[in-house]
Amino acid sequence: MKLDLEAEDLRPLIEQVVAAVLDRLRAAETQAGGRLGYREAEAAELLGLRPHQLRDARRRGEIHATRVGKVNVYPRGELLRLLSTEEK
Repeated sequence: MKLDLEAEDLRPLIEQVVAAVLDRLRAAETQAGGRLGYREAEAAELLGLRPHQLRDARRRGEIHATRVGKVNVYPRGELLRLLSTEEK
């Protein structure tokens, strides 16, 4: 089966998908208090750690960060996961 479509035929579908994804991102931001991630120093402060302690935990694989340019960004969910595993 081969479909022959022009770019203009797909434009409405693409616009709907983009709108749905943006709606989900906005909902996630609202749920997360407007922040989806934190820089290393901010994340460490929220956890009551020094930045080098959080960095060391990341290097040991205890927490994951996403590299955005030259900055490590810790997703909010990852900070919560670290806290819940530390309680056990």
